Amino acid sequence: MSSIDKTFETLARAVVRFRWLVVAFWLVVAIAVSGAFPSLSSEVNNDNSAFLRASAPSTKAANLAAPLLGGGAGKTTTVQVVASRPGKLTPADLAAIQREAAAVRKVPGVLGLGGVEVSSDGQAVELRVRVNAARNDIASDKTIVDDLENTFTSAGAPAGLQLHLAGQIATAVANQASSNRSGNEVQLFSFLFIIVLLLLVFRAPLAAIVTLLPSGLALLLSLRVIGELGAHGLEISSITQVLLIVLLLGAGTDYGLFLVFRVREELREGRSGHDAVVRALVRVGESITASAGTVILALLTLLLTTFGLYHDLGLPLAIGMAIMLSLGLTLLPALLAIFGRAVFWPSKIKPGPQRDGLWARIAARLVRRPALTLGIGAAGFLALAAVALGYSSSGFGGATSAPSGSDAAAGNATLAAHFPQTSSNPANLVFEYPQSVAGSPDALVTAYDSLRSSGQFTAISGPLDPNGTALAPSRYSQLAAQLGPPGQLPVREPASLSVPRTDYNAYRASAQYISSDGRIVQFEASLAAGSQASTAAMNATPTIRDVVERAANRSGAVQSGVAGEAAASYDISTTANHDLKLIVPIAILAIGLLLALVLRSPIAPLYLIVSVLLSYLAALGVATLAFIDIGGDSGISFFLPFLMFVFLFALGEDYNILVMTRIREEARELPLREAVIRAVGRTGSTVTSAGLILGGTFIVLTVASSGAEASQVRAIGLGLAAGVLMDTFLVRTLLVPATVILLGRWNWWPSSMSRAEVRHRAEAHVRPTADPSEARS
Repeated sequence: MSSIDKTFETLARAVVRFRWLVVAFWLVVAIAVSGAFPSLSSEVNNDNSAFLRASAPSTKAANLAAPLLGGGAGKTTTVQVVASRPGKLTPADLAAIQREAAAVRKVPGVLGLGGVEVSSDGQAVELRVRVNAARNDIASDKTIVDDLENTFTSAGAPAGLQLHLAGQIATAVANQASSNRSGNEVQLFSFLFIIVLLLLVFRAPLAAIVTLLPSGLALLLSLRVIGELGAHGLEISSITQVLLIVLLLGAGTDYGLFLVFRVREELREGRSGHDAVVRALVRVGESITASAGTVILALLTLLLTTFGLYHDLGLPLAIGMAIMLSLGLTLLPALLAIFGRAVFWPSKIKPGPQRDGLWARIAARLVRRPALTLGIGAAGFLALAAVALGYSSSGFGGATSAPSGSDAAAGNATLAAHFPQTSSNPANLVFEYPQSVAGSPDALVTAYDSLRSSGQFTAISGPLDPNGTALAPSRYSQLAAQLGPPGQLPVREPASLSVPRTDYNAYRASAQYISSDGRIVQFEASLAAGSQASTAAMNATPTIRDVVERAANRSGAVQSGVAGEAAASYDISTTANHDLKLIVPIAILAIGLLLALVLRSPIAPLYLIVSVLLSYLAALGVATLAFIDIGGDSGISFFLPFLMFVFLFALGEDYNILVMTRIREEARELPLREAVIRAVGRTGSTVTSAGLILGGTFIVLTVASSGAEASQVRAIGLGLAAGVLMDTFLVRTLLVPATVILLGRWNWWPSSMSRAEVRHRAEAHVRPTADPSEARS
C-alpha cells in the first residue's frame, strides 16, 4: 500500500470504529450552526454592478451622481413613492399626498424628500425619498421599504388613489424575495430529482437516503457558514446562492455514489460490512479527495480575479465543497458502517463473480480501433466547438425589473405610464461644474446642444426640460432666485406665490437633474443604439463616453461620466473577459499539477485537460446554438463562459480521475487493454449515475428558475448540463479510453507502472487474454 492508501485506511478504520460518535458530532455541529449563524438568503445582493471596483468608469460616474441618484460614497439612495388615479388628481388627492409626504419624513432612515413631481397629464405624483441605506445591505433596504409601505395607511387616500413604491431599492427588495423563492424551488426540485434517480439506480430506499444525506447536511451547514461571512462583509450574489445548492447536491451526491458503489462491489467480493467500507474508502478516498480538490482549487483561483462577483463567488463555493468533502469522508462511511448490507435492502448483495456489464462491452468494441474512436470523437467535439465562434456576450448587470405581481412592479409601471422621461431606464450623463449653474444655466444649454448634435440619443431630458415642460435659461434663473432650491418645494404651490402652475411644477421637477448646490447636473438619455438592457447599448458605451467628455469640455465641466445599466454592463463584461483570460491558464496549470500528483505522471494530465477543454468549447457551442442561432438572442450572459469553464473544467476532471485511478489500479494486475475494459465496465454505472445526477441538477435551473434573471440562469443551467453530460457519455467513453490505449505505458511515465506495462505485454503473448474480442484482434 502507498502512503496515501495507508492514510485513508487509518481514516476509514477510525470512522468505522467510532461511527456513532461521528454521526453525533455532525448532528451537534448542524444544530449549533443553525442556531448561531444567519441564513445565506438574508445576505444576497442582486446588483452585479455593486461588485465592480471603485476605479470602474461607471462606478465613478455613479459616485459623481450620488447627490442625485443616491448610492456612492455617501451611502444614500432614493426610493420613489408614486401616487396615481385613472383621472385627474383632485384636491383631496393632493391633500392625501401631502400627508403621505409628511409621514414619509418620519420614517427611520429617511433623510428627506429629494424632489416632488406632478405628471404632465395631472394624473400622478412622484415623491423622491432620500434614504440612508448601508451599501448592499438588503436587510436594511427591506426594512426601509416595509416602513414606507406602512405609511400608506396613514395618508388616508381617497377611493381610487393608488400608492406604490418604485425604483431601484423597491425593485431589489422584490427581486430578493423572488430569488429566495427561486432558491427554495431549486433546492426542492433538486432534492426530488436526486432522490428519484437514486431510487432508480439502487432500487433501495435506504441507500438513496444515505447517499444524499451528507450532501443535504453539507448544504445546510454551508448556507449558514457563508451567511455568517456575508454578515461580516462578504458580497454574495443570487447566482452564488443558486450554484451552491446545485453544486453541493449534485457534486456531493456524485462523490457519495463513488463510495457507495465501491462498497457494494466490495460486499459482492465477499467482505463483511465494516471491511467493505474500509476497503472502499481506501480505494476511492483518493479519487473523491482529488475530485473535490480540483473543484476547490479551481474555485480558489477566482480569488485572483478583479471582478468582485467572481472574486466573491470562489470562496463561498470552495467553503461549501470543503464542508461537503469532510462529510463525504466521515459521515457517509459512518452511516454505511452502521447499516451494513441493510442499506441495500430489499436488494440482496450476494458474494460471487462480478459481471462488468454493458459499459465493458462498449469499451471492448471501442478499444479495438482506438485511433478511429479518438478521431471520430474529437471531430464531433471540434464541430460543436466551431459553433462557439458565433458567441457574443450580453449584459447581465443584475435584475432591473421587478417580479410580476409585486408592488414594485406596479409602481414601476405607473412611472412608465406617467413619467416616461424618468422611468425608461435611461443612461445617466453626469457633469460636475466648478460653481453653481442654477443662476447662470448657459452651460446647461451648451452641454445639451453638444449631446443632441452627436446623433447618439433619441431623447434627452435635463434641468431645462424636466417633466416635458421647457424652461428657458433666463426663466430658470428667475425661478431659482424666486423659489430657492427646487427639492425643498411642497407638492401644492403656496397661495402666496404668483408663479404659473406649469412653471412651478417644471422647476420643482428639476431637482432630480441638478443638485442642491447647483454643481452636479445630469441628463437622462435614451440611446439610439437601443434600450439599456440591450447588447447594442452596452457596446455603444465607449462612444457615449466620448460624446459626454466632449460635451463636458465645451460646457466647462471639470468632471463627467456615464452611469446606468449599459455602462455598468460594459464595465462588467470588459472586466469579466479580462478575468477569463487570466484564470484559464492559472486554473489549467494548478489542476494539471494536482492531476500529475494523483496519477503519478505528467503525461496523463495533458490529454485529460485537453479532453475537458474540448467538452467545454463544445458545451459553449451548444449554448450558442440554443440561445443565439435558434433562440434569436443577441448574446449570452458574460457570466456563462466563465462559469462553464470553472465548473466544467473542475467537475469534468472528477470522472476522469475516477476512471483513470481505476485503470491504474487494474493495470497493476492486467495488461492495459484489459485494464481499460474492466475499469470502464466497473465504473460505468457509477459515472453514468453521477453524470445524470449532476447534469440533472443543472437542468433543474432551467425549470425552477424564476424572476428577472431567470433567462440568464436557464442559459447557465443548460450550458453546464450539456458539458457535464458530454463528459459523462462521450469524454469518458470515447476520448479518454482511446487515448490511454494509444499511449500505452507512457500513460504512467516515469512511474514504475510504465515498466510494469512492458512486462504485462510480454506476458500477454504467452497466456490467453480475458476478453474474447482481444484474442480475435
